[in-house]
Amino acid sequence: MSSALDLKTLEAAAHWYVTLAEQGEAAREAHSHWLASDPRHAQAWARVERLQAKLGRVTADIARPTLQNSRIKRRAALKVLSVLLAAGGATLLGTRYGPTRDALADYRTSTGETRDVELPDGSRLTLNTRTAVDLKYDSALRRLDLREGEVLIQTAPDSLSRPFVVHTPYGSVRALGTRFLVRSDDNGARVGVLQHAVEVRPRDAHQRVTRVEAGQQLNFSAATLSQPGPLPRGADAWARGQLLVDDWRLEDFIAELSRYHPGYLGCAADAGALRISGAFQLHEIDTVLDNLSGTLPVRTRRLTRWWARVERR
Repeated sequence: MSSALDLKTLEAAAHWYVTLAEQGEAAREAHSHWLASDPRHAQAWARVERLQAKLGRVTADIARPTLQNSRIKRRAALKVLSVLLAAGGATLLGTRYGPTRDALADYRTSTGETRDVELPDGSRLTLNTRTAVDLKYDSALRRLDLREGEVLIQTAPDSLSRPFVVHTPYGSVRALGTRFLVRSDDNGARVGVLQHAVEVRPRDAHQRVTRVEAGQQLNFSAATLSQPGPLPRGADAWARGQLLVDDWRLEDFIAELSRYHPGYLGCAADAGALRISGAFQLHEIDTVLDNLSGTLPVRTRRLTRWWARVERR
């Protein structure tokens, strides 16, 4: 299904479901015109049809005369929309990590979850939200494959003197007796060093090895490396359930929070340039969003538990 399918289209499909249940044949022609007017409309309606049984259970009362009340009709449509989102629509709204993605990984976390793991050699691994990793230890190498997400690693001395290497889709990070962070997503990878140092090798340019020291971070792709720069204060705060920001754009702040929010969490364009600083609890995102209006001229608009957007007031 097209990635262009957005909340507005799914919401329209939910309204049509309610309207057809109430008006039947009287609305068929208008519904047909709506389907033909945009390929996304047909895609959204196909999702509705695939979920007919579940939708029927949650909207069993939609044909009652009380639906002449527009507020009740709106509530019924939102119930339908909630089912669409829960059944996979959230993936189309910006959350690509689903319950079946990377299901066979050795260690993984879901949205908003973190996990601590002790590795066979005594090293410590902490997985951030939406993270999946595989462990591949043998007699010559301690290898961690980061499929996606973010990890905090504290390496331990190894009795066999095996190197500790983290592989990402963009290249590898070799630990030099260290505590460090590695993050990988669709835009590339980033490493941040908290203690000692690491060596970074891009996948398609193995000869380009860059050393990153404690207090530095570096971004890399399959073929490029940035220059090491300062590691922001509190870069590992997520492992303690916090997000620390210092004069961030609100757009960037909401994008980071969205990694911990099931479904869609966005920021309206006219609010994105506002600045924000502070320490925020990642396990209390609804409270964080509600409190934004106390310090910034914004409000949070919510349609369902899976959809929220911060807008200028």
